[in-house]
Amino acid sequence: MTPLFRRKAAGERSVTLIRKSGCHLCDDAERVIEKVCGELGVSWEQKDIADDPQLHDQYWEQIPVVLVDGRQHTFWRVDESRLRKELAG
Repeated sequence: MTPLFRRKAAGERSVTLIRKSGCHLCDDAERVIEKVCGELGVSWEQKDIADDPQLHDQYWEQIPVVLVDGRQHTFWRVDESRLRKELAG
């Protein structure tokens, strides 16, 4: 089993989108994350629940799920202004 989250340098922010293929809400979330993270210079990654049984068991009812610095920020719909505020703060 691989670790869910990699270690970050002090002060470095990160966003993880937990998704599954064929999910239109996941596609919407990806667009918001890509925009906000791109503008703020924050790294982000995607993980598919189909590739990780632990992620599937933990999040399958909430997809898409957005984690900020390894902690759950939101699920289902991503609010651009809320994500921006979290990352800028």
